[in-house]
Amino acid sequence: MSTTPTPLHLAVALEGTGWHPASWRDPAARPTELFTAAYWAGLVAEAERGLLDFVTIEDGLAPQSSRLLGPDERTDQVRGRLDAVLIASRIAPLTRHIGLVPTVTATHTEPFHVSKAIATLDHVSTGRAGVRVKISARPDEAAHFGRRTLPRIESYESPAARELVDGLFDEAADHVEVIRRLWDSWEDDAEIRDVATGRFVDRDKLHYIDFRGPHFSVKGPSITPRPPQGQPLVTALAHWSVPYRLVARQADVGYVTPRDTGEARAIVAEIRAEQEAAGRAAEPLHVFADLVVLLDDDPAEAAARRNRLDDSAGEPYTSDARVFTGTPARLADLLEEFATAGLTGFRLRPAVLGHDLPAITRGLVPELRRRGLFRDAYEADTLRGLLGLARPANRYATATA
Repeated sequence: MSTTPTPLHLAVALEGTGWHPASWRDPAARPTELFTAAYWAGLVAEAERGLLDFVTIEDGLAPQSSRLLGPDERTDQVRGRLDAVLIASRIAPLTRHIGLVPTVTATHTEPFHVSKAIATLDHVSTGRAGVRVKISARPDEAAHFGRRTLPRIESYESPAARELVDGLFDEAADHVEVIRRLWDSWEDDAEIRDVATGRFVDRDKLHYIDFRGPHFSVKGPSITPRPPQGQPLVTALAHWSVPYRLVARQADVGYVTPRDTGEARAIVAEIRAEQEAAGRAAEPLHVFADLVVLLDDDPAEAAARRNRLDDSAGEPYTSDARVFTGTPARLADLLEEFATAGLTGFRLRPAVLGHDLPAITRGLVPELRRRGLFRDAYEADTLRGLLGLARPANRYATATA
């Protein structure tokens, strides 16, 4: 008996000119346009033409670095960024369906500010906003703010480093909890806007959140009305048990980095167990695998292009995620295989955005569609709708009722 294949969800991660450090030197890269609105609008328009669920936009609080936990002095790689939330807000009116998920660093950003910014993005995009929450253990980023100092660590392997990072992830979990409560601090019908009576809001439908924890003390309410989605999408990248716990406790989508199907199956099982322990077993939670992709119709050309990029960079490219080099059809095979491990989607990182993003939208997507694994048209008007996530009830309205 044949079964109908389960459609996959697809996102792309937008980072500078691409994820390969030499991507800016590729003929398709357009580095002179990198700090323009038109550059980013063009990338997201291409992703929307491919009917992708959403794009994530990378960000940070210090110049990019070839070192994991500190700055470098390199001048041969892209350095500098535009603000991810502001990029998303600029692009939102130019798009109609695709989700917009900027990155924010919870470690040094107040949850009140993030809540307001993402709620605003959800209003501007009419319900297509999300956020990717990350931490920072870099002392140079902490030095930009002067409110805390972080010790320098060389890797995540030492007990002291793990203790520090565990604390930052606990803080991030509280950060998201505050954001979510602030999104609910206005009930959906709190705005009256009745000119005849002179009442603009119903004050009884604005709620103090009164959050007090080891990291934050936030009274609320927000100054921004409840977002159109109620709760915009919360996402996070996770590589081991502590961030898996953050995903399970607070996220709608978690990005993971398995190298093969067996590892993917183990990661999904661990996240589901943590989700049950957090009391969220009944709630939908997507687990996406991240892959860096170099795509060409000829596998030999894809390999040659990777070699050229590596030669330009002066070293072989490595990543926290699996790097796929080959054809769109072979990538579709891999995604099908990975999906058997319980993954519900994929976030693809184009090695060179100018080359590999169109290869995704015009090569991979049609191949997945031929296999019945991807949509033929956008089927919902909100990002939550695209991902099959219901609009949540307002916790404070429910409590009052």
